[in-house]
Amino acid sequence: MTGRQLWAPWRLEYIQSADEQEGCVFCRAVAGSDEEGLVVHRGEAAVVLLNKYPYASGHLLVAPLRHEGEFGSLSGEEALEAHRLAALALGVLTDTMRPQGFNVGWNLGRIAGAGVLDHVHLHVVPRWAGDTNFMPVLAGLKVIPESLEATRATLVSAWPVA
Repeated sequence: MTGRQLWAPWRLEYIQSADEQEGCVFCRAVAGSDEEGLVVHRGEAAVVLLNKYPYASGHLLVAPLRHEGEFGSLSGEEALEAHRLAALALGVLTDTMRPQGFNVGWNLGRIAGAGVLDHVHLHVVPRWAGDTNFMPVLAGLKVIPESLEATRATLVSAWPVA
């Protein structure tokens, strides 16, 4: 990218706050306001929230409400609700963002790509043909075309009422 620059001003907040944050990011989201925690939906045993540093627009995380670092230690209710909410998230994202595919999965352990090791969570990442997921490899940044607040508002309004 000689002679050109790509700006990612949101990264400065991440870099500056990385050492300042105490406790678990998911537990803070559960304990705080939905807007601050980017919570889209609260279930009885799990929560759905936007990833603050997404791989793509609409990147959701599904985490148990209870702080747990081991997937195998989730209760049946927690595991079932996490997967049920992930299925609902696929429908909401399909209806609102029209992705052409998804990546859905658990990153368990640092070697497997987990950034948060002490609270398991499921990733739901919408994908499009020609999307910009090559940018982290080529330019060291991500291109997200919509603010997290706008994406959250769209998904909250589209979430099915239980």
